[in-house]
Amino acid sequence: MPVTTEKKKAERVRNRRVHMANERTFLAWIRTSLGIMAFGFVVEKFALFIRQVTSFLGKSGVPQTNVHFPSHGYSSILGIVLVGLGALMGVLALVRFKAVDRQIEADTYHPSSILDVLLAISILAVGVFLVFYLLHSI
Repeated sequence: MPVTTEKKKAERVRNRRVHMANERTFLAWIRTSLGIMAFGFVVEKFALFIRQVTSFLGKSGVPQTNVHFPSHGYSSILGIVLVGLGALMGVLALVRFKAVDRQIEADTYHPSSILDVLLAISILAVGVFLVFYLLHSI
């Protein structure tokens, strides 16, 4: 009988470790989504700052011949998209966390990389957009 008790205890400890690893992964995804949202917020506020500086330079009579600010609203759009992407990633991270938690309990875990692929594609799209934006503003 003691052998069975030791086996159950070892199984619970192993299961607890797997659950804690799942939770650490979830928290890493949450940190990533918060970082993307913060970056989007900074991009949006920087666009507002640029608009205010442009307006101030235009009203103060300071010659603007050497100052070139892109007049496009792309950075505002990019900031809003990044904040939305970060929020969406947080929700997807929660969905993934719960699904993996259920799979761990049922001992049917199968790795899925859908969130990883979505993040990589999103970051690639934002990077390509930023490259074109920066090339266009030269």
